[in-house]
Amino acid sequence: MRKRAAVLCGAAVVVAGSVTAVPAEAGASTSPHSPQAVALAWKKCGTDDHPTLQCASLKVPLDHANPRGRQITLALSRVPHTAKTYQGPLLVNPGGPGGSGLTLAAFVAGALPKAVAAQYDVIGFDPRGVGRSKPALDCKPGYFNPVRPDSVPVTPAIEKANLKRVEAFAAACGRKYASVLPYIDTVSAVQDMDSIRQALGARRINYFGYSYGTYLGAVYAKLFPHQVRRLVLDSIVDPTGVWYEDNLGQDYAFNDRHRALMTWIAKYNGTYKLGTDPERIEAKWYAMRAALARKPAGGKVGASELEDTFMPGGYYNGYWPYLAEAFSAYVNKKNAGPLVEAYENFAAVDASGDNGYSVYTAVQCRDSSWPRDWRQWQKDNWAVHEEAPFMTWSNAWYNAPCAFWPTDSLKAVNIANGKLPPVLLFQATNDAATPYQGGATVHRLLAGSSLVVEQGGGNHGITLSGNACLDKHLAAYLTDGRVPRGHGEADAVCKALPDPKPLTAKAASTSSRGATLHGLLGFRG
Repeated sequence: MRKRAAVLCGAAVVVAGSVTAVPAEAGASTSPHSPQAVALAWKKCGTDDHPTLQCASLKVPLDHANPRGRQITLALSRVPHTAKTYQGPLLVNPGGPGGSGLTLAAFVAGALPKAVAAQYDVIGFDPRGVGRSKPALDCKPGYFNPVRPDSVPVTPAIEKANLKRVEAFAAACGRKYASVLPYIDTVSAVQDMDSIRQALGARRINYFGYSYGTYLGAVYAKLFPHQVRRLVLDSIVDPTGVWYEDNLGQDYAFNDRHRALMTWIAKYNGTYKLGTDPERIEAKWYAMRAALARKPAGGKVGASELEDTFMPGGYYNGYWPYLAEAFSAYVNKKNAGPLVEAYENFAAVDASGDNGYSVYTAVQCRDSSWPRDWRQWQKDNWAVHEEAPFMTWSNAWYNAPCAFWPTDSLKAVNIANGKLPPVLLFQATNDAATPYQGGATVHRLLAGSSLVVEQGGGNHGITLSGNACLDKHLAAYLTDGRVPRGHGEADAVCKALPDPKPLTAKAASTSSRGATLHGLLGFRG
């Protein structure tokens, strides 16, 4: 949903030329209860980085209970299989909700071992409301333009200013998309996925989802268990806290990751000159925040924007050297330039980000019930803020439109399932966006699933990011369905990759696979 993610995702959808339709899954037919496959008009949309990528579109009902009613359009992408052994479509999703999956298909196909990727048609899609799908939501363009009010409502005036913003956003969504919002939710997106399955002529699908994409996959498996062939969930949403409780739980975990960054900076005092005591470094960070609240850097980076800039460091430690350099330059040299640059790279929101956030709120606010009494939000978030001040109120305001959302809420789906083939789960112990408990909970709820744990890892989205141990389990599963079986909570344990080192000229100009993936996954879910 951020600028960096939008640039990467948007680069792969230039259309030129046509190719033949996708073949049906080998040895499979459409479900006897499903319509026959439609003719998807796949066209070349490759780039220099992803030359084999193809694109198509699919009409689906806005309301699946009224299949002959209003139709909407889903944007699809594909990297076709090339091996004689064909294992069917592998649908991929980067999370969000609100993340575009078009370029993720090319990334997954390129990051998997060639012999494995060659056996699948890797299928990306923009869920309803997202990106190239139509209609694409954009409730209030420029909603995140700087400088926003301070996120921490230490005065009634600050709280009033933030409440005015979120109420206006919810009202704008209701005005612009009154006929659409009741159908922007996870269950509707899951029904779309089954429409994609049918259009591909596949009896069953394989699925690989990150972050919110794990909940999307788990709900698909609940509603369509017999259409699941293989299921990979990486960085797993706790389905028992969807969504209000999950967001409160994130606040503690992100605070821990922020402190891990302070500890890392202390280790490299020779480079950053911020000290060797993590607590004192953290105090300098909060002093920087207070200074920016009084005088935003470059007219862009106030207190709220600073939180937005450092929050991606909780998702991916590969950003730490850039954040540390910006922090050091501001504190030690009174130079705000690197901080403004970091904000523009990691936090500034463009039109794609506006779209992503509109879908994020539409799905989360519709998926489950939220407190409608603002006093409950005040009570809960002040209590969490006392222990975890880094992003508690930032996260609260990000989700606060749900207190005023113009549609009714659904009941969260109970994803417990005993009807699936073996499922493979991946979870880092120190993940902030989807804390470890989510992986452990889903492991219990999906009978026969296997959990691979990255011990000591704090990144969000851990497969295909350079950890060979994790990727070995992923490749084995996609090759022939093999999963590890252990005796404890985890079926297999992999050691986390080491934290990054400070930037050098060479490192600053080198793009890693992990950085590419995290650019595609974006932030906030």
